[in-house]
Amino acid sequence: MTGALTTALIVGLHAGLALYPPRPRHSMPFNLQFAFGWWVNEYPVLGLYWLLSGTTAVLELRTDLPVWWAAVVIILLDLVVLARLGLRMRLARGALSAALVEAFGSAAAPSYTRPVWWRILLVPFVSWRPDVRRIANQHYGPGRGRRIDLYVARSTVRPQLGQSGSGGTGAPVLLYLHSGGFRIGSKALGAHPLLYRLAAQGWVVASANYRLGRDYSEQLADTRAALAWLRARAGDHGGDPGRVFLAGGSAGAHLASTVALTGADVAGVIGLYGYYGGVGTGPGPRSPLECLTPDAPPFLIVHGRVDPLVLHEDVSAFAEKLRAVSRAPVACALLPGTHHNFDFFHSPRFSAVMDAVERFAELSRPAEPSAAAEFSRHVVPSSGV
Repeated sequence: MTGALTTALIVGLHAGLALYPPRPRHSMPFNLQFAFGWWVNEYPVLGLYWLLSGTTAVLELRTDLPVWWAAVVIILLDLVVLARLGLRMRLARGALSAALVEAFGSAAAPSYTRPVWWRILLVPFVSWRPDVRRIANQHYGPGRGRRIDLYVARSTVRPQLGQSGSGGTGAPVLLYLHSGGFRIGSKALGAHPLLYRLAAQGWVVASANYRLGRDYSEQLADTRAALAWLRARAGDHGGDPGRVFLAGGSAGAHLASTVALTGADVAGVIGLYGYYGGVGTGPGPRSPLECLTPDAPPFLIVHGRVDPLVLHEDVSAFAEKLRAVSRAPVACALLPGTHHNFDFFHSPRFSAVMDAVERFAELSRPAEPSAAAEFSRHVVPSSGV
């Protein structure tokens, strides 16, 4: 009986912190409200499974003991909160549509697809699919930290080496950079539902590690090296090196934005729950805010309104400053009831985000398939993967 009550209280604590997380005074890389509330907010079904597995046997006792009734009441309250967490995921679609329409025009709203419910309910952590081939742990530079995973459709007809696809007829290409506050994290975490989904549709997709705990300028150098590596090999897998999108979560969004705003020839940037403030001290850009330019590529910025790590006001301020300078569209979607790291699991919310990403790629102006593609082919040999 006591065990069931304890389970109900613990699940209730996590669910309550997910529903109404305390907001920090400023953006930060980690806090306890994030650790307690993130997972159940983005995957409330797991909270339901935990609650039922720890309380079902006790509920079947049906005694008149006060502790039993206390457990029943708390369990019912937990169920209500978990249901609310699940239902508010539907609000993401409206926010995403509104952001794209505001940036690109009235016809820009995505056509939303039905979430893959069997994955959401049974294997939310598994993104593998048989029609996608993962080429793991390729080196894009010296050292253990510079590795990249490539995702391509198994049905792709691989052209002969040397046919880079720079004529603009290949599939889109995407490079994703993981989260972790610039000090932790791995390409094994984050956005895998998106990576596999795009690869299955013919995109050439990659997720890269970068050296952790190093100076920000070195991490920028790693990002540029990974981008050059991917661009050089995209044509070998049917991709268009002239249509590369940069994406990232949190710290990865910071790196992607700064690289895109400092001369990288990319078709667009996708920032998920990104941090865009300053990083450390020293020469060179320390924030995408220092690099705003009229020549910026299109941006899709997606952030949670209840993110307990990075304040959505900071993200909105970055989007507004970029929008005031850039000639390209800037779409900023603040998703109701959304926390940090919302791209880790299969969920109805992230399904809507993936639909918006695909629509953003359709709407964005393709980069000219020109000098950058040819330059990267000579800088990084296209043989190998």
